[in-house]
Amino acid sequence: MNIEVTIPEASDSLRLGAHADAAGVHFAVYSAHAERIELCLFSDEDGREVERLDFSHRTGDIWHMHVPGLRPARRYGFRAHGPYDPDQGHRFNPNKLLLDPYARALSGWFGDPDLLCGYRMETGDDLTFDGRDNASVMPRCIVTENRFDWQGDRHPSTPWEQTVIYEAHPRGLTMLMDKVPEAERGLFSGLASDPVIAHLTDLGITAIELLPVHAFLDDAFLTAKGRVNYWGYNTAAFFAPDPRYLGSGGADDFRRMVRRFHAAGIEVLLDVVYNHTAEGNELGPTLSFRGLDNASYYALHPDHPRFYVNDTGCGNTLACWKPAVIRLILDSLRYWVEEMHVDGFRFDLAAVLGRTPTGFEPNGALFTALLADPVLTKAKLIAEPWDIGPGGYRLGGFPAPFAEWNDRFRDGVRRFWRNDPGYAPDLATRLLGSADTFDHSGRQTWSSVNFVTAHDGFTLADLVTYARKHNQANGEENRDGHDHNFSSNAGHEGWTDDPAIRDRRDRRRRNLMATLLLSQGVPMLLAGDELANSQKGNNNTYCQDNPTGWIDWSGTGEAFHRFVRHVVALRKQYPVLRQTRFLHGATRPEDGLPDVAWFGPDGAPPEWENEDLGSFGLLLRGTAGAVEKDVRHEEALVIVNRGAETRFQMPHGPRWRCVLDTREDDGLPRHGKDTDDQASIAAESIALFVRNAPPA
Repeated sequence: MNIEVTIPEASDSLRLGAHADAAGVHFAVYSAHAERIELCLFSDEDGREVERLDFSHRTGDIWHMHVPGLRPARRYGFRAHGPYDPDQGHRFNPNKLLLDPYARALSGWFGDPDLLCGYRMETGDDLTFDGRDNASVMPRCIVTENRFDWQGDRHPSTPWEQTVIYEAHPRGLTMLMDKVPEAERGLFSGLASDPVIAHLTDLGITAIELLPVHAFLDDAFLTAKGRVNYWGYNTAAFFAPDPRYLGSGGADDFRRMVRRFHAAGIEVLLDVVYNHTAEGNELGPTLSFRGLDNASYYALHPDHPRFYVNDTGCGNTLACWKPAVIRLILDSLRYWVEEMHVDGFRFDLAAVLGRTPTGFEPNGALFTALLADPVLTKAKLIAEPWDIGPGGYRLGGFPAPFAEWNDRFRDGVRRFWRNDPGYAPDLATRLLGSADTFDHSGRQTWSSVNFVTAHDGFTLADLVTYARKHNQANGEENRDGHDHNFSSNAGHEGWTDDPAIRDRRDRRRRNLMATLLLSQGVPMLLAGDELANSQKGNNNTYCQDNPTGWIDWSGTGEAFHRFVRHVVALRKQYPVLRQTRFLHGATRPEDGLPDVAWFGPDGAPPEWENEDLGSFGLLLRGTAGAVEKDVRHEEALVIVNRGAETRFQMPHGPRWRCVLDTREDDGLPRHGKDTDDQASIAAESIALFVRNAPPA
C-alpha cells in the first residue's frame, strides 16, 4: 500500500494527536529530543503493520503531517529514533511501538511484559538495549471521530454546598448487582442502568466520582502473581477510556453513561492520575512517553538522569512544570469536559501538580494555566493534597477554586468515636468545616471534602468490625495497606452473632455517617457503605477484582440504607447544615446573636481542656450573607454524646423538634413532639434538633 504525504502547508501542527478531516488524517506528536519519528499504520483486518511513514514536518518540537485517504477507525502507532543513553536521560528505541499520548481509543491490549521494555528485561540492566520488535504485544491507537448525539445534554452544575459525592469503582459497583443485566455488569452501560440511577437518586446523591477510567496497565509484579491492578491508578493513555469498561459502543458507551446521569441530575467526576504513568522506573516498560521523549516528560534525578524522581511511590513522576506536560494535562482535561461532558475531577497525589525542581508551588505554572482556562474553571476540581515527596503534605495549600480531600476530618472523626481521649475539640473543628485549615485566601467551607471512608482503606462496616487490617489475600504478607486505621471492633475481631456487639457497631456506623453528613463542607460517601458492604477486613483491595473488591448488594444493610437516605434528606432540607461561609461565633447584625455557639449538658460552654469530654452541643444559625435567604432564619442544634445517656439543657428554651436520633436504626425519632427545656440524649448517639421545623 503506497500512501502519499501532503505538502507541509497542508499539515496541522496546532492539535496534537490524530484528527480526521474530509481528505484524510492529521497526525501531530511532541518530542524535543527525537531525531526521527515514524507513523506506523496497521491493517484493520489482521492487525499487521502495513506502512511506515516518516513525519515529514517539524514545527518547533511538534512533529506533524497529513495523510490523505485515511479514515476514522484506522489503527496506528509511533516509533521514535534517537539516542539510547539512559545516563543522559534518553531512552529512544525504534523497535518499540509507542502509543500516541493523545490517542482517543485503543484496540487490543498489552502482552508479554518482557517485550514491552526497551532494554533486555532478563538482564535486569536498563543500560542494555533490546532490538526485538514488540508490535505483536502492543495495543493499537485508533483514529476516532465524535458524532455522538448528546440530545441537548447539559451539565447539572450543582452548587458546591449542595453537593453529595458518591465514590465508586466503575466495575465493582455493578458486578454483583442482580438488577443490572448480566452483560452490562462491570461496564459503563451498567453504571448508567436504571437500577443504579434509581439507587443514587433515592439516596440523594448529586455526583458520582469514578475511580480511574483512563486506559491503564496491570503491573507486571501483579500479573506474575495472577492478580491485576483493579483500582487503575497506573495510566497508560490520558484520553482513552479503558477498553475493559466498554461494550460494543466504544467510547460512546461512556458518553451515554454521562448523558443518563445528567438526565437524573447527577454529575460525573473522574479520579485522574496525572502524577505518574504506567511506565514506572528505569526498569519499567516503554509504552509511550519514555520512548517519545523521556527527558521532557519525566522528572529525572538532576545528578543522575538515568533515574527517576519518585515523589509518587509509583516509580516515576511527571514533570508538571514543563510545557509539554502542562499542555498534555490541560488538553486531556478539556477533552473530558468538552467532548465527554464530564463535570469535574479528583486529582490523585495532586501535590505533584504543583511541584517544580525547587519544591511545591501553589502558584506554579500548571495551576496558573489551569485556573486561567475558561473551560476548566467551570469544572469541579478536587485535590488529593499530598504525595510522598519532600514536603508533600499540602492540605489547605491548594489555590481556590480547588476543593481538597480532608484526611484530618477522616482521622479526627474516627478517633473521637473510637473514644480516643482529647478529640472533642478536633471534632468540633471538623463539624464547622475545618476552618483551621481552609479559612484563608477567600476560600469557603466547601473547600473541605469530608470523608470517613474511601476506596483506600476500610469500608465503614469494616471500620467498626476490625481493629487491624487483614490483607493476606493481596500476596504481600499483610505488609501493604495502612496500619493506622483508627478502627475498633467493639470487643471481637471480625463477624459475630453477639447481639450486643452488633448493636454497638451499628450505632457507631450511624454516628460516623451522621457526623459526616451534618458537618459543614462537602460530604463524600464510599459506594457500598450504605449497604453495610464489607471487604472482610482488607483495607487495600487495589488488586482484588473479585467479590472482595466488589460491592455486595445482597447484604443486610436495609435499615442503614434508610438511615443514610434520611440524613442526606435532612442535609438537603436544612441549608443551615451546609453553609458556604465559615462560622466563628460572629454576631449577626439582624438579631445580635452569634452565628454559632457551643454548650455542654448544663448549658454552659464545654470544658474543651477536659480530655474525657465526649458530650457537647453545637447551635448553628445562618450567616447574614447566606446564599439561601431562608438560612438566616434557621437554627439547628447538633448534640453529640459519646458517653452514657445524658440530659441536655436546651438553649433558649423549648420548641426544638428532634429530626434525627442515631439510637434508632433508621434515624427517625420515635418522639416527634417539641422538646421541653431539657432533652434526653441516648448513650453513644447524635441528635439533631431544628427550631419550629415542619414534620419530616
